[in-house]
Order: sequence, then structure tokens, then C-alpha cells
Amino acid sequence: MDNNQVPNTQQNTPAIIALVCGLVGLIGAWFGWFSIVALICSILGIVFGSKGMKQAKAAGSGNGLAVAGLVLGIIGAVLSFVGVVCWAFCAAAESAVEGAVEGLEGLEGLY
Repeated sequence: MDNNQVPNTQQNTPAIIALVCGLVGLIGAWFGWFSIVALICSILGIVFGSKGMKQAKAAGSGNGLAVAGLVLGIIGAVLSFVGVVCWAFCAAAESAVEGAVEGLEGLEGLY
């Protein structure tokens, strides 16, 4: 590094937010009802990742954190969406089973 050259210490805040949101979304996708929160975090990771990439391009700096946040956000969003759908199906199935059991209990007096 040349002595006259000043290092770039400017932070790309949207890229950091994207990385954190993408990680929360990816990890949270595996925890049942928390998939709803993880889906929101993943979407925020995608939004901030693209914003961080634009900011890095404008500043002429590296966009590694922004790309990582964007990729984690996309993967987390897909997994979270699958988790939310599975959670909804399980909740509906549980409700249906409870209704069927109650219906069968009403038949006890017939025999």
C-alpha cells in the first residue's frame, strides 16, 4: 500500500443488514412457527442486498457482503416459504383430526 493512499473505511450498511437478515432468515426457516418471521427477514435481506450492491457499485468498492446477504436471503425466503406452507398444512390437519374425533365421540350413544 502506498503511503499517500488512504484506505476506504466507508461501511456499506445495507450490505451488513442484508447479511444479518439473510442469516436470520436461513436459520429461522428451520424452527416451525418462526418461519413467518424468517420469511420477513429473508425478504428484507433480499431488499437490502440489492441496495448494498448498488451502493458498492456507486462507491467502487467490493460487494461481497451484499452478494452474500442477497444469496442467503433468497435461500432463506424459499425455505421459509416452504416452512410456512408446511406449518399451515399441519395446523389445518390438526384441526381436521380434532373435528373428526369430536364427531366420532358423538356416535358413542348409537351402539
